[in-house]
Amino acid sequence: MRAAKPKDYRRFWAVFNRLTIRGDREECRRQIVSQYTRGRTDSLKEMTAQEYAACIAGMEALSGSVETLKKWRSSCLRLMQQLGIDTTDWSAVDAFCLDHRITGRRFAWLDHHELEDLQRKLRAIRGKGGLRGRGRPQGGDTAGMLIIPGRRFDA
Repeated sequence: MRAAKPKDYRRFWAVFNRLTIRGDREECRRQIVSQYTRGRTDSLKEMTAQEYAACIAGMEALSGSVETLKKWRSSCLRLMQQLGIDTTDWSAVDAFCLDHRITGRRFAWLDHHELEDLQRKLRAIRGKGGLRGRGRPQGGDTAGMLIIPGRRFDA
């Protein structure tokens, strides 16, 4: 029985291209693959799924992309909390994010660029007074007075 192999290598190349590499990139790729296969091969196509997953995790840790994503997520959750969204309830966070005017996607599926856009939108919402219908009356609840110049009304 053969070991399972990854179906495509887009994730590898996405993470690999974020690394700062000095020298021959092809040689560096071979060394990385060889390291995670314990010298068995230097070909991506011959890696098992477990080796591939370990390789991706190692390169992501090296590039710092996981930490960056955590910081963006944390910042967005903090802003949502300031707007009155219960961030301890993931269904509430997802319901907010799934609105097409916000992101149209679940919070967990957002990448770095989408989180950056979300943060910008959340700051704009906060700057304009927050979300409607969350504790503050929005017009209609206050009595108004119409003043007509030049007319006197005696009560």
